[in-house]
Amino acid sequence: MIRLKFEGNISEKENLAILAESIAEVKKYLTKAEEIEYVEKRMETTSIVAVNQLYRNVYIINFSKAFDYCEKEKLRKTGAELCSLLKKEKLKTIQITGSFYEGLLALTEGLALSAYNFNKYKSVASTSFPENIHIYSEGLKETDILNLQNLIEGVFHTRNLVNEPVNFLTAEQFAEEFKFLGKEAGFKVEIFDKQKITDLKMGGLLSVNLGSPNPPTFIISEYKPANAINTRPYVLIGKGVVYDTGGLSLKPTPNSMDLMKSDMAGGAAVAGILYSIAKSKLPLYIIGLVPATENRPDGNAMTPGDVIKMYDGTTVEVLNTDAEGRLILADALAYAAQYDPLFVADLATLTGAAARAIGKEGIVYMGTAKQDYKTMLEDSGRAVYERLVEFPLWEEYGKQLQSDIADLKNIGSGDAGAITAGKFMQHFVKYDWVHLDIAGSAFLTSEDSYRGKNATGAGVRLFYDFFKKISQQN
Repeated sequence: MIRLKFEGNISEKENLAILAESIAEVKKYLTKAEEIEYVEKRMETTSIVAVNQLYRNVYIINFSKAFDYCEKEKLRKTGAELCSLLKKEKLKTIQITGSFYEGLLALTEGLALSAYNFNKYKSVASTSFPENIHIYSEGLKETDILNLQNLIEGVFHTRNLVNEPVNFLTAEQFAEEFKFLGKEAGFKVEIFDKQKITDLKMGGLLSVNLGSPNPPTFIISEYKPANAINTRPYVLIGKGVVYDTGGLSLKPTPNSMDLMKSDMAGGAAVAGILYSIAKSKLPLYIIGLVPATENRPDGNAMTPGDVIKMYDGTTVEVLNTDAEGRLILADALAYAAQYDPLFVADLATLTGAAARAIGKEGIVYMGTAKQDYKTMLEDSGRAVYERLVEFPLWEEYGKQLQSDIADLKNIGSGDAGAITAGKFMQHFVKYDWVHLDIAGSAFLTSEDSYRGKNATGAGVRLFYDFFKKISQQN
């Protein structure tokens, strides 16, 4: 895990990156007139100017103080460029300084996120570069660095979980990973086993699990510090399908089933969010719910045409077993009502329709929450550049889910697939709620700046920012 450290001064011997608006801000770090001349010429046209001072490398990053969320994102991406240079030079430690601490934090965030690698299964593990980032700025507080460290760790834990294959990360192992993270960060974890899930009559989760050789789990996490400003909890729900074959509605393999170890990215994000918040000791009461299972096609598997009964008693005609995420989430959404929550959000890699609609560039969302919550969430989306696009839940979409033989069917007509999935889940909601479909952004098949390749940790930075702002309102 990469380590961030708050520094009181800058070493003259260690590699250095300087965030600067003008040459005047970097002159004291350059030893020769020709270095100053070289940097001054390059600063206007190049995002990073590198100077080799023999005993160390110095990197000058130019920026504009017209600092909106787009400029902040540019600095994160510049951090990813800087990480590439450090990897090329195999530099394990870098100092970062500059007078504009907000920009410095964005640059550090991009650099740190880019240093991630998942090499658990490599015979020869690759080394991360850099391993240590030392940060100094007069406007910066040590708590800023500690909180950023906690956030980075939360993202990395989420990425690790999503990158794990199902021959390790079964639903039961997923629950054990939650316990480990809860013990480390300071939140409680309770696990419902198959018998408990059966006793509760969670028909959605049990039906999806019918074809799996491994039992399901229902993971309940609770973070409730003594100084929590809310007595009614915020609830996060994450889809935990640890592998999705599509069931009897079998997926094709290329660029579909072969990527479906990532179908629990919503559940993993809940783990990462709670981890970051608990480590940062935000004064909020938050519950996390993750229904977890595999979706497999053996002889006992749920079949198209089956009618199942959900936790709240709703009957559902299953017409496509690959529309399984909404079934397990519906049980969790209904279960959440017992907490009398202030606000509920679910995160799920739910539909290809959402991914096709906006690609990897954002997150489709919809819901019944008050506009204040939606506005805050959209603001956080811009701040961390996990931008949100709201889709409607018009009543006409509900007509697509009318069944001839049950209360609902689990798929619509084919049009507006992301919306009809959300409309299905709305049936089980009796509180302020939003649904985030992260199918496009949770797992990438090619390198994308600081998000990297494979698991991205989508949703962790978004909700950390959202809850941090809520914690600062009182």
